[in-house]
Formats: sequence, structure tokens, C-alpha cells
Amino acid sequence: MKLDKNDVVAVTGGEGFVGKFVCEELKKNGFENIFVVKHKDFDLTKEKDVKTFYETVKPSSVIHLAAEVGGIGANMEAPGRFFYANAMMGMLLIEYARINNIKKFVQIGTVCSYPKIVDIPFKEEDIWQGFPEETNSPYGISKKSLLVMLQAYRDQYDLNGIYLIPTNLYGVGDDFDYKTSHVIPALIRKTLKAKERGESSVECWGTGSASREFLYVEDCARAIVQAFMQYNRKEPVNIGSGKEINIKDLVNLIIRLCDYNGDVCWDTTKPDGQPRRCIDTSKALKCFDFEAQVGFEDGLKKTINWWMQQEKNE
Repeated sequence: MKLDKNDVVAVTGGEGFVGKFVCEELKKNGFENIFVVKHKDFDLTKEKDVKTFYETVKPSSVIHLAAEVGGIGANMEAPGRFFYANAMMGMLLIEYARINNIKKFVQIGTVCSYPKIVDIPFKEEDIWQGFPEETNSPYGISKKSLLVMLQAYRDQYDLNGIYLIPTNLYGVGDDFDYKTSHVIPALIRKTLKAKERGESSVECWGTGSASREFLYVEDCARAIVQAFMQYNRKEPVNIGSGKEINIKDLVNLIIRLCDYNGDVCWDTTKPDGQPRRCIDTSKALKCFDFEAQVGFEDGLKKTINWWMQQEKNE
């Protein structure tokens, strides 16, 4: 079924970090009937709420961004909840998408689904080559199970569901909470706080030897909407910048951009997480013409400046 710009496009997590930019990007591309699915209105882990959502909103398409997420610490504290909530939301939304015969379902996966040890860069076909890194494997496997479900529903019910795998995201509007934030906002907040207090050092988890790939949030939103409009196949697609940086270099870069003159102390009793993380982005370029545009240093500057403004307003 062909998409129509007048269709109702429902965005779960549409008030969140990525969701706000996805809604903006949809509007830029002519989609005006956007319904933001809010947790206060619909608990997507409950079947009755998902059923009511489809019956009342009657979406033609769903972009499923809502998730329970966090950094290494949050994943280690609540592995059961992260598995249950993410699996249940996706399964219920996909099942009722089938029942209501919607035009398209977009499932956002996670780079945490990839095996702990796999060749760099990660290619989409490598996702089944081993078990994910242990600290976030419940979250990663819950999301990977939804890839299987979407592919099975395409084969049996002809549901047009696509599955996108973003790399680590950062940017304006990110989660800066100490307990749940990912590495970049955690490091920015920690560094700026140490600078404000005149502290001589900041403490960072692990050894600094692990690597990550980062994608600016607005680039990710653009990729999601381009895939929504152009991609209609069962194979998953990576979304990223294709550029890798080790955590030690990342820390030094954030320290420089924050104009902090202190030292770094590494708490090696804390885990590094996955040893390396960098994805192959060639399929996204080929299938829906996506390529990251925001340079990493520019994106970090925007994120730091935004957070400094938030702190001023508190």
C-alpha cells in the first residue's frame, strides 16, 4: 500500500529525544497528520491500551520509537524490566498493526543487538553471529526478537514492517540524568560540574580502551523518515556515521570543548561494555540515500551549549 501525505502517522515516543526530531522531519516532508503517542494516554506494555490506541487513532502507519533505555549502569540495574518493556511494546504494536492492516510499521532496533565480538564494521548480516555484550544483552535481545517477528509477519501476513538499527545517538535534548544517561551526556555533565566546582579531576568508568560510533540525533531522525518513505524490504538496515572513536579520545575531546583543565581518573573496576562498536552504513546510502551530515565535533558543541543553557535556566 502506497503512503499518502494525508495519512495519520503515529509516532510512539514522539515527545522523546529522537521522536521530537522525527516529527519535525515528517512535517518537513509534507506529513501533517502526525499523532504523538504519549505514555500518559497509552501504556504500550498493556494490550488493552494498544488495542484502544489503534481503535481510536486509526493510524495508517506507525513509527515505533518508544523504549526503556539507559547506559551500562541502568542496564545492569534493571535487565528484566528492559527486556520485558521493550519486547512487550514491540510485540503488541506489531500484532495490532497486523490486525488493523496498517500500511507500514517502522521498528527502531539497537546496535546493542550485535554480538559482543564481531568484525568491524558491523554488517547487518552479522547480527546473528554471536551473543550481545552481557551488560546490555537483555535489552539487545528484546529488540532483536522484534526483527524476527516483523520478518515472520511479512512472510505470513504481508505486513510491511521495516527494521532500522541506529548506532549510539547524542545531541540536543539528550537524557542528562546521572542514573540513566548514555556516555556522552554523562561525560559532559560530569566535566562541566567538575569545572564549576573547581575539582582537579573527573572520574570515568572502565579503561577508556573501548570504542563507539556516534550519530547526531537530527541525522538519525532524517534517516528514519527517509527509510519510512523509501525502504520496504525485510532486511535490517544500519543507521550511523561510520566513524569510530575510543572512549579515552572521546573524554579528552569533551574536556577540551568544555574548557576543563583537570585530570581524568579511570575507575577500572567498572565495565567498559562492548570492546568496539562501529557499523557499516553502506546499505542505508544505497537503499534510501542516507548519509550523516553533522560532524562529530560540531554536534558535541551544540550538545554542550544546549546543556549549559538548561543548567542556567534551572
